[in-house]
Amino acid sequence: MSEATFTALRGQLEEAAKAFADGPRALEGILLGMVDDVDRAIREPLEIFPVCHHSPASALAMARRLREKQPKVIYLELCEDMAPLLTELRNCRLPVAVQAFASEVDGFPADWAPLSVVAPVTEASAEYQAIAYALDTPGVELVLVDRSSDHVFQWREPEDAEDTGPAGTADPDAPPAEEEAALHGDAVGVEIGDLRPRFAELEEHLLRHGKVRHWSEWWHQYVELPLGDSDHDTYRQVMFLIGSLFRRLAPGDTRRVRIDEDRERYMWTRMREHLAATGTDPADCLYVCGAFHAASRVEEFGVGGSDSFEIGPRTGTTWQYGLIPSSHAAIEAQFGLAAGSVSIAATQWAKNVKRSRVKPYRLAGQAGTKKPAKATAPPAPTADTPPADRLTGFLQRPPVLDALDEAELLGWSVDIVRAARRNGYLASTADAIAVFETSILLAGMRDRAKPTPYDFQDAAVTCIEKDAVPGRRDVRRLVEIMMGGDRIGQVGYDSLPPLARDVHDRLAPLNLRLQQRGVQRALLDIASRPELEKCSDVLWILKYLMPHGAARPIMGDRRLGEKPIQESWDLALGTHQRALIELGYEGVSIEQVLEQRLRRRAYDPKATAATVLQAVEDALRYLRSRRLADELGTHALQVLAAERSVDGAPEVLRRVRGLLGYYRTSEPVLPAWIESFVKTGYAHYCTLLPTAFTDEDATVRQVAAMLGFLFSMEGLALSLGCDRTQLELAVAQSHPQEPDRTALLWAAQTHLGRLPRAELRARCAELLRNPLVVPAYPRYLSGFLHALEPVPQLTDFVVEAVSNAFAELPDPVLLPWLPTLITTLRAGGADLAPLLIREAGRIFPGRLDALDGWVPPWRTEQVPKARTPRSEARGAALLPAHPETCDALAGLLGYEGTWATEETAAPQGVALLAAHPETCDALAAVLGCEGAWDTADAPAVHGAALLGRHPETATALEGLLAPS
Repeated sequence: MSEATFTALRGQLEEAAKAFADGPRALEGILLGMVDDVDRAIREPLEIFPVCHHSPASALAMARRLREKQPKVIYLELCEDMAPLLTELRNCRLPVAVQAFASEVDGFPADWAPLSVVAPVTEASAEYQAIAYALDTPGVELVLVDRSSDHVFQWREPEDAEDTGPAGTADPDAPPAEEEAALHGDAVGVEIGDLRPRFAELEEHLLRHGKVRHWSEWWHQYVELPLGDSDHDTYRQVMFLIGSLFRRLAPGDTRRVRIDEDRERYMWTRMREHLAATGTDPADCLYVCGAFHAASRVEEFGVGGSDSFEIGPRTGTTWQYGLIPSSHAAIEAQFGLAAGSVSIAATQWAKNVKRSRVKPYRLAGQAGTKKPAKATAPPAPTADTPPADRLTGFLQRPPVLDALDEAELLGWSVDIVRAARRNGYLASTADAIAVFETSILLAGMRDRAKPTPYDFQDAAVTCIEKDAVPGRRDVRRLVEIMMGGDRIGQVGYDSLPPLARDVHDRLAPLNLRLQQRGVQRALLDIASRPELEKCSDVLWILKYLMPHGAARPIMGDRRLGEKPIQESWDLALGTHQRALIELGYEGVSIEQVLEQRLRRRAYDPKATAATVLQAVEDALRYLRSRRLADELGTHALQVLAAERSVDGAPEVLRRVRGLLGYYRTSEPVLPAWIESFVKTGYAHYCTLLPTAFTDEDATVRQVAAMLGFLFSMEGLALSLGCDRTQLELAVAQSHPQEPDRTALLWAAQTHLGRLPRAELRARCAELLRNPLVVPAYPRYLSGFLHALEPVPQLTDFVVEAVSNAFAELPDPVLLPWLPTLITTLRAGGADLAPLLIREAGRIFPGRLDALDGWVPPWRTEQVPKARTPRSEARGAALLPAHPETCDALAGLLGYEGTWATEETAAPQGVALLAAHPETCDALAAVLGCEGAWDTADAPAVHGAALLGRHPETATALEGLLAPS
């Protein structure tokens, strides 16, 4: 190319700079530097093809240039480690994204994990045209030259960890993202052609003078449409100029400038390495990159650039690669584009192809495309001639005002009214006419003869959407759907990782189309079809591993020791295909992935004994793995011994009880680890108990859970060699100050037999009688409520205490306490409330009319009174009145005797004792008297002499034993 190519343009820009610049020659330097950038890029022997991300004009120009030039090597700005995946695109329905994923990091901060890099591909993009041409044309080599996925994160600063993509924030006027917008997750987006002003004032200036709302609309109006019909040289020079403008007017962010320049050095270094290794002629190559990087000023630029850049090694992170589904909304959300802009670009792409009659490239067998026509010999490439200056004419040409296409606008107006009616709007034909006229009016106010889709969208919102949105979608969203909708891609079965294919194969007996988007209902009658139990196992593991909604049980549950009979599921694996694919990066089967995650959770440095026990329970429920459960249980024992707080005591108690119940019913003996866990836990909680009673950070529920563990596991712990004295000492050393903890301690002492229930009742009564303590009495009741966890035998006493509180507490104390009681039962007493309700139902009358005369049972219980002589007389008089009963009772006791009459006096005390010598001997031993009964051989102390020494005893004994 001659040096005089842009001489005329330089002269015009110098004159403009002198006219508008009144001081330093900054403007002149910028304007002339832009021309130099364009000139340098055009002079490069290796043809540079600048593109913009998902631009129909770029895609059309790429398809046209590929058919004209027929290059043998295509260098593409895409992560070089993603190259093996590109052949799998033919098994997918676009849009999809090429993904690099790493669940475990080596060389990066741990809080960055998992790492994910995605590069979305749509049909209306220049990169797809280049990929399809290279893969389906024999003898063509496709070389990816951009930095690897590992280098993407190596060059990432810690403060960039919150960013979701390099394109900045999304349009503030965009509607809230729906589910499809989250298909890429938190991945870092890599795009070809990040072409957007990085100078906020410049973008604001362009939007204001262009009379548009956001950048996507400005690009569509002032770049996309003019370049849609331009020739190859004009397209390249304009894109070079735009890239140079945005680059020179970028703010002085040295870190970002360094990363951009390092990317350009990286790509040119890789291209020179390939050219040197293969000996390819640069004239037979095509370099596809973003326009921002095409206008580069680094020393490594070009085939003849310096080789001073050294590419560093990758870290030890292991990367996994695959294809994930993408969508227009996901691309817009990740790269900060306006909502609906990618759908409008897809519609514009279809119009450009139809109007220009350029045959685009499509991968053979591409899902969602027509069968390719019979291949024909490509036209012979023509010799390239030096391009002339096309910028001068393009910049001086007035904007082309397209004639109004009334048929197209009328169709849009009718379609949007029809869609609005289906979504609950009260739209009519008059609204269609209003939308038509308003679109023309808005286009005229914005200096364009033909309304753009954005003008039509604003007109539809103005004319149809009144005060409220009756349905789920507003008018702006309806216009986006009408213009092409949010097209969602799908990864084919052959391109899925082995894990995902294994899941589809194992769920085949359900006879569902699992790759279809949406929710499908699966019914599993396992009782009649036992083979479906394996499908149930897969579904429960998927529910554990995948996001909510991918596999949701409607009927059925998975509990320890239970076998399923019937289940019902809602499955949406097609909707959550990305999550299923990412599981394939972690292992070859879902069982392996689940085991890895359970181990990761259990051995996490922040793991507690409760979380490890939960991992043990999950291993038994989902994997039925005794080996893994024993390993994790042993680790739980170590974690419990190292804990110095009681925060996880309630969860530990709940899970240990469940595991004990499972092992006792399913296995002949308990595993060794759970026996050791009970022994260690008994000693551990006994040691912490006195401190926990006075610790302000420990809650009453946690202390109650500790006591619950000690009391409920006491029998097993004692059988394993623990000492009960340790528990008694721990309770004796506990001296709480708070009322609720004091009540909890009283309950523990009652359980251990240190505090009789009568004394406990007396203490509560004393609290109610003390006016200074009455305001704190509800807190004592809260402690008794929590005491039901370790001492459920006190349920009747708690009902009594609560009833007394309702009966005797004054309203100013009782009413403020009721919310506390309710929240206590709801938060920490969900398992305790049934005990209270059942006990209250047993005590209180079941009928309303019986309530008035009902007396609480604790008020009818009275202490037995001492017997008086009068009562004894009544008992003695009662026996003669019913001699049959007395005779029957005497016969049962083995006593023979006759009733006293007037003729026969009642036996005296001496005769009575003689009839019962055993009683007399016992009484003599108590009184300290030694002697023996008279016999014929050895006379001894007679009973009369014994009783003579103790006349009071004889009188009392006679009164007790002799009938009156």
